[in-house]
Parts: sequence; structure tokens; C-alpha cells
Amino acid sequence: MSRFIPPLLGVLLALMAIWYVAVVPMNVQETLTRAERAEIAVTPATAVERRDTGTWALVFGNLGALGESWSLDRPRLPAPHQVVAELYASTVAEELTGRRGLVRSGSLSNRGLLYHAVVTLNATFVGFLIGTGLGIVLAIGIVHSRVMDMSVMPWAIVSQTIPIVALAPMIIVVLYSVGIQGLLPKAVISAYLSFFPVVVGMVKGLRSPDAMQMDLMRTYSAPTRDVLMKLRLPASVPYLFASLKIAIAASLVGAIVGELPVQKGGLGARMLAGSYYGQTAQIWAALLMAAGLAAVLVWAIGAAERRTLTKMGMAQ
Repeated sequence: MSRFIPPLLGVLLALMAIWYVAVVPMNVQETLTRAERAEIAVTPATAVERRDTGTWALVFGNLGALGESWSLDRPRLPAPHQVVAELYASTVAEELTGRRGLVRSGSLSNRGLLYHAVVTLNATFVGFLIGTGLGIVLAIGIVHSRVMDMSVMPWAIVSQTIPIVALAPMIIVVLYSVGIQGLLPKAVISAYLSFFPVVVGMVKGLRSPDAMQMDLMRTYSAPTRDVLMKLRLPASVPYLFASLKIAIAASLVGAIVGELPVQKGGLGARMLAGSYYGQTAQIWAALLMAAGLAAVLVWAIGAAERRTLTKMGMAQ
């Protein structure tokens, strides 16, 4: 693991450098506006000239204002240090010194990023469990039934072509009309995104035993149940874990998308609130938190995979 750290650190530093460079042209207009208010001489001098001048021409014509482009209160694109500061303020500082933080009230502050991350994780886990269970059941049915293979699998593929952003409000409205609200609608959206990779991976895994292994089971006159439990399912475990890594990340995305129309907490609601009030640093902080959660969840699935395959004697 340690041999990957230097290359990874180099990639991160390169990305940070590119990010800082990208901040300048994104925020140059806001920087010039502040300069005008302070009556600082800027070039080009008139609004018409600025309008007709390219972005990079404005940048190189006002090199003295570069530093301010990295420290605006409401930038179009926040600098990395601003995002880190927002992460610290909405997690550590909010819970330690905030008005309703963990130290003061004994519970997570609903104004902090940790609270919203927990809300998103709850929907993610419930949707992941529903999607995984549904995917395994459908895969078993598809493998053992020609009818399901010809009917269910095409519909499962077609279902993934529908944009989830358009489908999520419909699901929430329909479930709300029958009295279902809160965690379950978001979990349904997560399950919708997470079941498909499980179906595809499990179908491939259940069909992975070769002809000689299947002939041996027929020689023993093994019933279908024993073939499934003793041959197909064990052979499908590596495929299942590969699918679960994709499914858990898709489930997290589904939970975030499901929070956008609900707006009752979660990283999705946090991002939406940031867009309403022009707090781009808050949006980026929530995005980085979501990326960190996805990385941790995929790592956890990978750790479970290594342990399971080792116990089964299938680890390489």
C-alpha cells in the first residue's frame, strides 16, 4: 500500500494546482467588480470593453487582482483552501463550538455536515439492502427460468435508461400520495439504482460454473436447490462483491438525488441550499463529503470481499 502513496500524492498535488489555476478565470469578473467599487484602476476601463474582452485577457490585464480571486466570499468556483475551511467549519467547528453541536447538546447539529451525512447514509444503507436483495432474487429467477430471462432482463436494462433526476420526484409524489414519506422514498430511489449491477453481476456469477461442473452435479442427480446452494452461489461470490462495489456507490447517488425534492436533510438538501444562497463552498464541501463516503463504503465492501474469499479459499 505504501508504494502507491508517492504517485497518489503527486496526482493530488497536480489536481490542486489545476484547481487553483481554474479558479482565476471563473472568478475574474467578481474580482474586477470589487476593484471598481474600491476605485482601483483596472484595464480595460469600460464595461463595454470588458464585455468584448476574453476571459484570459482580463486575467492577464489585471494580474494584481489574482490573489483576491482566491478569497472571494461567494466565488463561482471556490479555491481548495476555501473548501477545506468550509469542511472544517461545518464538521469539527460546528460540533465543538456551534450553537447546537455535539459537545453542547449531545447530538449532531442539524446545521453541520456530519448530521446531513448520517441522514444520507441511512437512506443509502436501506436502499442498498433492498436493491441487493431484489437483485439477487431476480438473478436467481433469470438463471432458472427462460421466461424471466426473456422478459425481466430486458426490462431491467430499459429501466436504467430513464434519468433518475426526472424519475425521483415522481416516485416521491406517488409514495407520498399513499402515505409513505420520510426515509423509504429515498431508499426506493437508491434501490432503483443499486439493483441493476447486482442483477447483472449475479447472473454472470450464477452462470460461471463450466460444463464439467454442471455434468458432475447431474451425475450425482443433484436437485436444482443443491446445484444452486453448493455450486452456483459459491461460484458467484466474486461476481457479487464486484457488483456490490458499484451498487453501494449508486445507492449513495440515489439517496442524494432523492433528497433534492424532499429537502428535509441530507447531502442533497445541503447542496441545494448552497445553490439557493450562492454558497458554492458549501456545495463543494458536500460533494467532497459524498465522495469520501463513497470511498469508505467501497473500501468496506472490498475488505468484506477479501475476508470472505479468504475463508472460502478463493483469495489469490
